[in-house]
Parts: sequence; structure tokens; C-alpha cells
Amino acid sequence: MLTLLSAMTLMLVAGAQGLLPAVADEKNLKPPENIEVYIIDDNFTLEWNSSDGTVGNVTFSAVYQTPEMDDWIKLPGCQHTAGTKCYFSLPDLDVYEELQLRIRTEKGNDTSSWSEVYSFIPFNKAQIGPPKVHLAAEDKAITVYISPPGTADNVMWSLDNKAFTYSLVMWKNSSNIEERIEKVQPGGKIYKLSPETTYCLKVRAQLLLYSKIGIYSPVCCINTTVENKLPPPENLEISANNKSYIMKWDYAYVNVTFQAQWLHGFLKIASGTNLHKWEQIPNCEHIKTTYCVFLRKFFPKGIYYLRVQASNGNSTSFWSEEKKLNTAIYTIIPPPVISMKPVNDSLRVDINAPGVPLIYEIIFWENNSNTEYLSEQPLKNLLLLTTEEQIERCFIIENTNTNTIMKETNQIDEDHKRYNSQTSQDSGNYSNEDENTGSKASEELLQLETGSPEMNS
Repeated sequence: MLTLLSAMTLMLVAGAQGLLPAVADEKNLKPPENIEVYIIDDNFTLEWNSSDGTVGNVTFSAVYQTPEMDDWIKLPGCQHTAGTKCYFSLPDLDVYEELQLRIRTEKGNDTSSWSEVYSFIPFNKAQIGPPKVHLAAEDKAITVYISPPGTADNVMWSLDNKAFTYSLVMWKNSSNIEERIEKVQPGGKIYKLSPETTYCLKVRAQLLLYSKIGIYSPVCCINTTVENKLPPPENLEISANNKSYIMKWDYAYVNVTFQAQWLHGFLKIASGTNLHKWEQIPNCEHIKTTYCVFLRKFFPKGIYYLRVQASNGNSTSFWSEEKKLNTAIYTIIPPPVISMKPVNDSLRVDINAPGVPLIYEIIFWENNSNTEYLSEQPLKNLLLLTTEEQIERCFIIENTNTNTIMKETNQIDEDHKRYNSQTSQDSGNYSNEDENTGSKASEELLQLETGSPEMNS
């Protein structure tokens, strides 16, 4: 009993003499307030307010925790911080997972209680930083080389690095007015500029899927060069036949030769410059014509960019504006198999293209005439009316791929052929109507073509 009383007496005396400050001062030191995290790329900033109003000799330390952790871990870069801000990064962090932070005040060996837990998902709070920009000038164009925001081994945008799109604001340095806003790809060019002029621009990245718009890069300026003696080719156009692509362009000068190059579309969004990635198009080198022909098989399915350059002796032009080639657009559809046979006073046309549900357009003419007649609209099944004599209207109902009945009538204008539509139904039956029910037949044919509720029921 005496020993217990003696121990209690010693504690009271020690407390009175200030020998137990941790217990007393923890009530005096208050935890930080108004905690906030700001993220740009992989760079985290933790900010807070001191509850005491003044920092003085107080420091702060923070800890963090993720859902799979049982313990709180010291936050790197945020230990014994003298100010109300610290910077940290967590290289192995899952940016799509919730992160919790808390912070406390310190003074010597004394600490406050921990602040309230601050929770957030890093990717949701992150802002896209400025991209890195490098410029190269021609006489009337500027090439914009762009590296994506963040570092090469960044964590925040590792899954979205190829999804960035870029826009720029550009102006003449002399005017200082932002006059051009447009989309740009890494390694893309800005055309239609003036020679020997200083242009300035800034670029920002975007992730449209997440509605994230980044911070503009620092302003970059460059001078365009003296106007080149040879202008670049203009107005590139691409067409195709069964086996080849034909690329054409315009050029006003004579006694020049041309060469054409291609670039994979995916390299347009790759990081770094693509200066040495362009390759020669076969059969499009040292040609004197303003077109070149190259095999379709040379370009497998995908997106490519093409460009042309003019040369005259030792003089060469800059490259033309790039033309996008999407090979899917030039898919060749095999021609249908067509058969015709007379049916009473009509001509039946069967169009057979198994497995290819398409709409066809028919051109026909009389054997003793050079005039071609073209359908007013491309329809699958057509009822053709010509001009020589009045006969009954009719339409065919038959389960074939596509069929057409051509008939003659003197009600149609002499200079035109007119078409009405029908859809194949059932098999092998014909329906005849007299002249007074012509409008009704046209309505029925239109309903058959468009799939009206009456027919679908």
C-alpha cells in the first residue's frame, strides 16, 4: 500500500515539474485542418492548415494506407515537414485504388492526435501536365513534335499514353494575338503560314474519355524560313481499282520529278519524332507524271499517311500536306451476277450477289440508242416503266435475291425512265392491277420497300 501511494506521489510531483510533457502537450497541440491533395501527372502535393494559426517550431508528419494494408505507413517526403506543404510520389501505387492520408502536428518529442482521414482516388484527382514540345520550321509550315505528359515510366497515364489528343494555340509573335486553335498530332504540321515570320504556340494534352484537359506547355517560338524555290505538290487525291491505288496531285512547274512516301498511322501518336520512319512507296520514285500507281496488297488493312515531294536537279521542295489513306474505305465489292428474260410484255432482271446485302442501281438503254437511263434512286427491286405503249401495271412477288420487272407505258415523260420499288416476298406469283389503281400499287410498293407496319404485321 505504501509503495502504491509513493508511486502516485512521484507521478503528481513529476507532472507538476513538467517531466511528463507528452501527456500534457498532446492536449495543447492540435492536428492540422483543411487537408487537400493536388496531383499533376505523378507528382503529388499534400497541403494543410495549422490549427494553431502559426507554425513556429512545429513540424508535421503524414502517413498513408491503401485498402489491402493493415498498418499505416510513413509517407515519403512528408516527414517532419516545417511548412504546411509537402511533395511525395508512390511509384508502386495503384492509381485507380482509394488512398487514405492522415497527418499530425509535432513539437520536439510531442505530437498531436492524428487528423481526420483524407480519402481519394489518385486518377480521379490527377490533372494532365504540360507536354514537351519541339518545333522545326519550313517556309510555310511548322512541324510540332510532342512528347506526352509525365515521364517515360509514369504510373498515372501508363494505360492512357496512346489515348492523348493534343490541341494548340498559335499566333504571330508580332501580333501577340492568339489567332489559331486547332488539333495536332505528334510530328504533325501546321500549314499555310508566311515565310520569314516568327510564330509562337503552346500545346496541351487531353483525355476526352475522362473529360480531362491538361495544362498548356510553355510557349515555344520559331521563325519560318525563306520561301523555297520549288513549291510542294498540292491537292493529293487517292482512288482505287481492283488491284491498285492511284494517287494524283497538282503541280504547276514542268521538268520536275516526284517521289512519294508512306507512314504507318499508329506512328502518328507514338512518342518522340518520326522523322526517319517514312518509307518509299514502290513505283513512286523519280517519276515525271503527277500521279503514281502502286499495288493494294502493299498496304494491309489499316490507316496510313502519304506525301509527295518535287525535285529539279539539286533543288527539292518541302513535302506536300499529308493525305490519310484508310484502306477499309477502298474495299472492293465483287460485281453481282445479272440475268434477264422476257416475262409477257415485261423484262425481268435478276441480280444475284449471295451473302452481300446491298442496294443496287440499274442503268439500261435501248439497243438502237446511245442514251443511258439511270435510276432516280438506288433501290433493291425496281418496277421500270418505259414510253412506247400503255399496258397494265404489275409487280412480281418471288423469293429471289433481287429482281426487277421492266414494263412500258405512255404515261411517262418521253425523256426519262421512272422506277418504282418492290421487295421480294413469297414465290412465283404475279398480281395485275388496272390503270385506275396505279397510285395504290405505288403505295404498296413503297410499303414493301420500307417495311411498313402493315407489311411487318
